[in-house]
This record gives sequence, C-alpha cells and structure tokens, in this order.
Amino acid sequence: MEEKGRRLPIGVQSFAKLRTGDFLYVDKTRYVYDLVHGSSQYFLSRPRRFGKSLFLSTLKAYWEGKKELFEGLEIEKLEKDNGEAFEPYPVFYFDFNGQNYQKETALEDVLDEMLRSWEAEYGCDGQGTLSGRFQSLLKSARKKTGKGCVVLVDEYDKPLLEVLENDHLEEHNKAVFKGFFGTLKSYDEYLRFVFITGVTKFSKVSIFSDLNQLNDISLNEKYGGICGITEPELLATFGPEIKKLGEKIGTTSEGCLQELRKMYDGYHFAPQSPGVYNPFSLLMAFDNLDFGAYWFSTGTPSFLVRRLKNMQYDIKKFETGEIYATPFSITDYRAENPDILPLLYQTGYLTLQGYDARRKRYALKFPNEEVKYGLLEGLLPAYSPRAIQGRGADIFSLEDCLESGDTEGMRDILTALFASIPYTADDAPFEHYFQSVLYIVFTLLGQYVHCEVHSSRGRADCILETDKFVYIFEFKVGKSAREALEQIEAKGYAAPYAADSRQLFKIGVSFDGEERKLAEWEVREIIQ
Repeated sequence: MEEKGRRLPIGVQSFAKLRTGDFLYVDKTRYVYDLVHGSSQYFLSRPRRFGKSLFLSTLKAYWEGKKELFEGLEIEKLEKDNGEAFEPYPVFYFDFNGQNYQKETALEDVLDEMLRSWEAEYGCDGQGTLSGRFQSLLKSARKKTGKGCVVLVDEYDKPLLEVLENDHLEEHNKAVFKGFFGTLKSYDEYLRFVFITGVTKFSKVSIFSDLNQLNDISLNEKYGGICGITEPELLATFGPEIKKLGEKIGTTSEGCLQELRKMYDGYHFAPQSPGVYNPFSLLMAFDNLDFGAYWFSTGTPSFLVRRLKNMQYDIKKFETGEIYATPFSITDYRAENPDILPLLYQTGYLTLQGYDARRKRYALKFPNEEVKYGLLEGLLPAYSPRAIQGRGADIFSLEDCLESGDTEGMRDILTALFASIPYTADDAPFEHYFQSVLYIVFTLLGQYVHCEVHSSRGRADCILETDKFVYIFEFKVGKSAREALEQIEAKGYAAPYAADSRQLFKIGVSFDGEERKLAEWEVREIIQ
C-alpha cells in the first residue's frame, strides 16, 4: 500500500511548524531533557545544514512552555514526574541567519531590530548602547516574570564567516560581539539557560574568551547525535522512503541503504560516537529520488579553495586519514592561524575517523563521497582554470574518451589541463600542481578510477577500468615516457589483468617541470 501523508521537513527550521504541520520528525527531545537538567550555558558547533536551527527552535518551544508540541515525544515521558517542566520563561532568540553583513553597521542594525521588539514587550525605553539595552532587557524580564532569562543564539558566527576576507569588518563585528554578549557573563544572575550554536568556534571572540562558563559540547560523546541523523533513526523514521528510493534506482532497501551510507553518512563528532548522516542531503535524496550532491548546491566557499591552493596542501591526505589534530587544535579557529584544519573540520569537509588515546590525537578524513567529490570539483578550476565543462578539457570529456578507448583524446585533454596551470614566481612548485591535478582529475572520474593500485611487485600510479578497457598509467616528471612504460613492464603492473577480456592500454606520461606541461605520451595497446 502506498504511504500517504508523509511530509519531508525540507527547509523546516521551526519546531512548532514541524509538529503542527504533520511532518516526519526524528525525535531529538531526549537531548533537550539532558541539557535543561544539566549545565545552564552551552555552545555547540556543527556544519551548515545539519539541523542546528531546528534544535534551537525545539529548545525555544520547551522554554516557552508549549507542552502540546511535545506530546508523544520522548521528553514527555522523561518529564512526567516533574511538576516544573514546560513552565514558560522569558526567551530571547537571536537568529543571525538570512542577513547580509557586508556593510559596517549591518550587525548593529540586526541587533537593534531584535532588541526593539523585546523592549516593547517588557517596557524598556530602548535608550543607550546595544549592550546597555540588552542588560536593561534582562533586568526587566526578570523583574516582570520573576524568572531567569533564556538566551538562544542561532549561527552566532554568520556575521564573521561572511566577512572572513575583510579584515576590517571581521574585527569590527568581533568588537560588537565583545560588547554585546559580554553581558552574559556579568549578568549571570538574570539568566536561566544559554545555548549558542555556530559552524565555527572563533576562539578569540569574546563569547569564548570572556565567557569561560560556556560548556562546549561539540566534541562530547553524549551529544554526538544531537544534530544529524543516525542510522537507527534513519531506519526507524524513513523506512518507506528508503524502499521507494531503492525501487527508483533498481535495488532493494538494503542496497539503497548502502548507497546512502557512502554518499551521506560518516560524520563523527566524538571519538566513539555513532556515524551521523547529513540530514539535508538525506531529505533531498528522498524527495528527488536521486543521489545528488545537495550539500554543495551553494558551492564550496571561494576563500576555502584559495587557502587550500595557496597553502600547497596535500589534498590526497583528505582521503587516506593521514591528517592528525589534537582536540584543542580542531576547536581553535583564529583568522591569523595558518592551520586550516579547524575550519575544514568545523565546516564539515573533514570529520573524525579515529582517535589515538596514547598520543591524544584525532585522525581526520572526508566523511563521505558527497563531500569528497564536491570539494574536489570546487578545487579543480582553481588548480587548472581550463577544467570547465564545455571547453573540451573537463571531466566529462575525459570520461567520454575513456569509455570509447580514445587515448589520443585523453592526451589532448590532459595536455590542456596542465597547460592552464598558472605560473608566477610565488606559485607552488610544479610537482605540487602535478600531483594535485592528477589526484583531483582521476578521483573525480568516479567509481572506475583507482589511484596508486598496488600490484605484487610494486604499485602503478593509476589504473582506470571501464566495461571495455583497462588503462595502466605511469607518470614521470623530468624523465621520458619510455622510462615510464618500461616501469610498467618491469614491475608487472599488468599481470593481474592477464586473463581479463578487456582491451588493455599501458600509458607512459612524462611531464616537464620547467615548462610546466605534459611533454611526452606513449601508449602500448594489448588486445586480449
């Protein structure tokens, strides 16, 4: 029987709208219970589109006493013997989403507008500095209600992330925050509960340098699944959607689940926490009945691409788990810090994949294929400007040549890609571009691509397989293509394909480091 009335909450960030609109809901209210009965002031960092706003809206509904919205949820059972549960408190919800912070007074204007609405409610005159008005508001709300105030801050770092490449505006917005949210420390007696969310923890922003009472739960195992969707939650809530998507792609529910894991699972926010799926991408896949790169629909931030390129970062390590960081280093983002790892982790491009307790260090890597391919697609034009679809020197054109056995076409495309590598006195050495472009290009070719595949007597630089062809590549810098071919023969890289019916190509490629170009290309064809 066809499932009816199953509404996917795509873009729904209001808990009240979700509950009254009969949307599917993954019950996270046990975390609300733990938080309100634990510490009183918290900070949580999670990547964008991970459900932070919805969770903050859930906290808002709890503190506003909207008990009816929680009927049938886990927290209703947990609070059944608590007579003080769901009592309304004065709630101040700061939402920094959906604003443009590119002008100098933008942040002040947003804060002013928020304060005015509350000042009218609590009878404040709205005079003085922003921080002074906030202090008066907390006092007035406490006096009027007899209860401490609840302060919820959604995406506090939006005014900072949006101006990362404008030092003046970034410092200006930090100063505004220092004056405004410093109130939270000096006015603790007027507060009942504080919860602040963001993508990135800017360690030198006063929220963290001054508010040392904030409990940062970002790496706390207990809250590893507070945002996102774990696999048990996925199976319990979205069984019919998994089945329907599986039918669309011609597989079983289990086969569909395996594809979902590869594409959207893999985030870990504590050493022993369960894997978490990207909730936005999951919902979009169910709605479109297709495995798309939905998290990247707005593109990889240009400043992140430029920083990775300028730092000459070995991006191959993103896939191997050979990137290491301490718990402090991945939560300590500072604009002047040359280490880009905190930003890569906190924004979701890397995630925890292991923890060495003796050395007290994490191993990080790509969480899943959506992130891997999305980031590499963003990086390729930066490394090779001609790698743009429609110019004949892009991934799709290269894939067409692979599928048809057109080795000359492959040579021409790779020649064009390397010919577009920029060169200035300050640029990275050619070897960095050479390795990076090869890794990005061949990884983006998809499921048939294997880089540095090991044979019994060594390893080939790259082996590509299609339904009809096998390509074995050996790349050299400053040596001849013939030497590359001889290495393929001497090391026996083709031996595993001796009984393969597909046509095999051995390809030696030579790159000229001084001229920064593909210099020689030799092919030996073997018809099985």
